[in-house]
Amino acid sequence: MSNSHIPLVLQGLRLPIIAAPMFTVSYPELVLAQCKAGIVGSFPALNARPPELLDEWLTMIQDELKKFQTENPSCRVGPLAVNQIVHISNTRLEQDVRTCVKHRVPIYITSLRAPVKEIIDAVHSYGGIVLHDVISIRHAQKALEAGVDGLILVAAGAGGHAGNLSPFALVGEVRAMYKGPIILSGAISTGDAVLASLAMGADFAYIGTRFIASKEAHASQQYKDAIVNASASDIIYTDHFTGIHGNYIKQSIVTAGLDPDNLPPGDPLAFAKLSQAAKDGTSVKAWKDIWGAGQGVGLIANVPSIAEIIDVIELEFNAAKKRLLS
Repeated sequence: MSNSHIPLVLQGLRLPIIAAPMFTVSYPELVLAQCKAGIVGSFPALNARPPELLDEWLTMIQDELKKFQTENPSCRVGPLAVNQIVHISNTRLEQDVRTCVKHRVPIYITSLRAPVKEIIDAVHSYGGIVLHDVISIRHAQKALEAGVDGLILVAAGAGGHAGNLSPFALVGEVRAMYKGPIILSGAISTGDAVLASLAMGADFAYIGTRFIASKEAHASQQYKDAIVNASASDIIYTDHFTGIHGNYIKQSIVTAGLDPDNLPPGDPLAFAKLSQAAKDGTSVKAWKDIWGAGQGVGLIANVPSIAEIIDVIELEFNAAKKRLLS
């Protein structure tokens, strides 16, 4: 299949995988490991607190990746992506975008609302691309009207904020109207699932939860252990914590003294409060104490390094292709 619809920055990856940017989890150590393993590494700009730290992180990450590539010329180093929350509560959005433009970050992942023309123009000015999270056809259409370069389809079963549509339905309907890059998210933990994403019509798999259970992830050991010990039935889909529906580990809800089977509807303003807490660097209960995770947890049995995870996914991916061709 031709890859002419794929931006140059996304061509030549070791595997068709983009790492999902995870709030409170994706820090430079994790991002560097992902890029060095040959996939797209990413982090939310809001993880860098205070905002001035974002400039330091980008300098350090880019310098380290250049050094690694020089010392390992035969390795395929994946590009860097930074997640920007496009929401009225994110008062540092303009500053964070300026910082990323200064560093010529190649990939922007925008969430919640489609980015405005000024952001897209700034990214395009030096050849960067914008990928946008969507959970429905309506959101996809709005993002395309705004001029984004690719769509991340957050289907049922994805960790954190997620939609409730089947990936078969969502990919099929979006592909029918859009010929550009599609990235699929939702319970993808294995090489088999990565290949299935491509078979459905997506170009890349979007993986988050599998990378939380890694040595490099900025997550507590209790969080990582909870992922290893959980199965799909232990994931609760609720808007109680942020006002936006998402998937969370039942154990963390119980530990917080709440009944996971009787959570009241969320506060529509909760996300604004959450973002303000992130801006101030204060404790964020929704992510610090209530752990996001996708339904793919049942396929995660250990906490290895990112390099080891990618090695296994690559073996699974190639074995799955071989089975289909035999």
